[in-house]
Amino acid sequence: MAKISVCAECFFTDLPFEQRIEKIAEAGYKYIEFWHPEGTFNGAGIDFNQAKDAGTLKKAAEKNGVKFNDFAFGAWDGSIGGNATNSDDHDKWLKQGEKMLTFANAIDCPRGIILSGKTQADLTVEQMNENLFTVFSKAAKLAKKAGVTLVIEPLNSLVDHGGYFLDKTDLAVKMVREINSSNLKVLFDVYHMQIMQGNLLDFIEKNIDIIGHFHSAGVPGRAELFDTEINYPALIKKIDELGYDGCFGLEYFPKLDHSESLKRTLDYLS
Repeated sequence: MAKISVCAECFFTDLPFEQRIEKIAEAGYKYIEFWHPEGTFNGAGIDFNQAKDAGTLKKAAEKNGVKFNDFAFGAWDGSIGGNATNSDDHDKWLKQGEKMLTFANAIDCPRGIILSGKTQADLTVEQMNENLFTVFSKAAKLAKKAGVTLVIEPLNSLVDHGGYFLDKTDLAVKMVREINSSNLKVLFDVYHMQIMQGNLLDFIEKNIDIIGHFHSAGVPGRAELFDTEINYPALIKKIDELGYDGCFGLEYFPKLDHSESLKRTLDYLS
């Protein structure tokens, strides 16, 4: 079965981040991911008074026998790092990327999530496409030097991320194939793309060679994976058959007790 990673922002939100790592490890997981080093999600929003320290994170991971798989290099709405869709933000966006590559190396994390930011009202779709291609090409070169793989994440704009530009997979796939860097891939978020386009297994089969990570949550509701419209065991079976050897990320907001939810999800996917 695919390796399963857990987004620690979504679980045990009343605890400090290092204690969340401990609880996730106790539930049987070996891989951790998170959103922003600049703050920590507390159940209501990002608390920037709870910034993450690389040394402390690395010690917590070693203590609990887990590894970091990925984290977000910026915010979906451009509030951290700027909007990649806007060329005026590119210097800021790339400086943020360089800082995050350094952070990734400090915690031995092999992947970083990059995002498009929001649609720019004064630009055409073609201009925003070109802006993304330009800055993602530069980012891929920086990532290669750092030994980190970047994964581009499309998000749904219908339920969770209104105004997000890269809300389907077609452009992400086109950019990854044209930039043609082993350090740039697609993050396929099953939850987001079920909402936006469906046809999940067909997409995965056609593009598994450039998928660098998966995210998941139940549809509808973004809660547990079981008892929703997506057949996650069948999806896991398919990516196993296709030879995918990366992590399959859990990025959902549990309705159940968090420890129970994680244990039931692991059983469900096994």
